[in-house]
Amino acid sequence: MVGDQLSEVFDVVEVHGQLTGGFAVRGPWVSRAAVDAPMKFIAMVRGRARLTTDGLDRPIPLEPGDVAILNDRSWLEVRGGTGDGPPREVVPDTGFPSADLAGAAPGTDDVVLGGRVDLNPAGRALLAQALPPVGHVRASAAAATNLRASLDRLVDEATGDRIGAAFAIRQYGQLLLLEVVRAYIDQAELPPGWLRVLTDERLRPALSLMHGRPDKPWQLAELARAAAMSRTSFTERFRTLAGVPPLTYLNRWRMLLAQRALRHDDVRVGTLAVELGYGSESAFSTAFKREVGESPLRYRRRVREEQPG
Repeated sequence: MVGDQLSEVFDVVEVHGQLTGGFAVRGPWVSRAAVDAPMKFIAMVRGRARLTTDGLDRPIPLEPGDVAILNDRSWLEVRGGTGDGPPREVVPDTGFPSADLAGAAPGTDDVVLGGRVDLNPAGRALLAQALPPVGHVRASAAAATNLRASLDRLVDEATGDRIGAAFAIRQYGQLLLLEVVRAYIDQAELPPGWLRVLTDERLRPALSLMHGRPDKPWQLAELARAAAMSRTSFTERFRTLAGVPPLTYLNRWRMLLAQRALRHDDVRVGTLAVELGYGSESAFSTAFKREVGESPLRYRRRVREEQPG
C-alpha cells in the first residue's frame, strides 16, 4: 500500500509536524515573519487571506480550510480581513491553549494557525525535492475532507483548557501534516522524486520488494517482472517518476535505513552491512561515505553528540 510505504518513509526520515503559533483577528490585518524553519505550514482555519513569500509571482489566495506549505522560503506575509482603515499588525500567539484563539467569534474573526515541519537532514533533502517552493492545498478538494477535520480538532485543543492539551496538539500536528501531504498528492502534479514514485500504481509491486527486502541483491529483471513491465519500460518509467534509476533508489533507501540505525541503535557496522545487503563492511562504509559524506562511525558519533541529552 502507498500509505504503508509513506508511513515507513516518514518514520525513517523522522518527519514531525509541530504547531508553533496562531491568532484570531477581525478587521483588516497583516502578519509578517521571517521563516526560521526549512519547511513551514500556514493553515487558514476561518476567513480569507493572501499569502506572499519569496519566489512567488503573485499572492496565493487562502480560503477557509486551505493550507500552504513553504519549502525553503526566507519570509512570509499574510494579509486578510475586511473593513476600513489601515491593517492591524498581528503577531501570532505561541502559547497553547490560547486565550486569543479561544475568544474568536465564529463568522466574524479570521483564524490562522502556523507550524513547522521538523526533519532530520535526510528528510529535509527528500521532502525538499518532493514538494514545490510553495504547495497550496485547497480545502475545496474532495481529498481534503480529513484535512478539514484535523484542523477542527487542532483548533479545539488549542483553544480549550483540557488536561493533556499539549500532548494532543503534538499528535494532531502530526496528523495534520500527513493529511496535508495526502491532499497535496491528490491535487497536484508532483515533481520527480520519492513522493511521486510512491504514488505510482504500476511501480508499487517493485517498490514493495525493495522496501520489504532491502538486503536482497535485486536485479532490474526481477523488479521489472514484479511490475509486469519490460526491463526497458520499467527503467524508463522509474527514472521519470523517481528522478533516479531503480538501483540508485534502492541504494539511497538502504542509506536512509542505515542512518536511522546509526542514530538510534547500537548495531555494529559489520552487522548493519549484512542486514542491508552489502558483501563486506568496507563495501558498505564506502557506499555510505559516498552518499552521506562521512563514514558510518563518524556519522554515528556526530549525530549522537548533537542529540539533546
